Amino acid sequence: MSKIDTAVLSIDVQQSFPARDYWRDEDVPAFRANIVKLIEGAAAKGWPVVRILHEDGEGPFSRESGLVKPMEWMPKTHAVEFVKHVHNAFTDTGLDHWLRTRGIRRVVVAGIRTEQCCETTTRVASDLGYEVDFVGAATLTFPMTDPRSGKIFSAQDIRERTELVLRGRFARIASVEDALAHE
Repeated sequence: MSKIDTAVLSIDVQQSFPARDYWRDEDVPAFRANIVKLIEGAAAKGWPVVRILHEDGEGPFSRESGLVKPMEWMPKTHAVEFVKHVHNAFTDTGLDHWLRTRGIRRVVVAGIRTEQCCETTTRVASDLGYEVDFVGAATLTFPMTDPRSGKIFSAQDIRERTELVLRGRFARIASVEDALAHE
């Protein structure tokens, strides 16, 4: 039996997001299928799934909103849950300690939003010395408009840009299948 050295970080897949005005449903079915496949595959391999939720300020991300809880369709499988108040999953949660005390050396990043909390967590994890797989297909984001130029960046544009800047230096860009193939 091999030693478990991998954990999946499920970042901010929470009910707060549909309450935001930028929420779009069109990419949710593919995202849902991919993150569920990743989590179920990890559980089958005995890898811990770490649920990260974001709580911040007022509105749908506040504790008082009642929305800082997993999307109803998310698998219940998780070894531990952390609530963060910053963009990355490490700074204010105790996640690094939790991973290191369990011998975790590799993390697989998935969740919402691709270019914000998922990218930031990936960069911090890399800086802390973790091997990182970034599973873009198991991340979700939304179109954004540059306020200066008015240019609209699609969710796909943002995902491609995020993968471009992370690839090789901060993470291995992996499909769900590639991430789960790790031994």
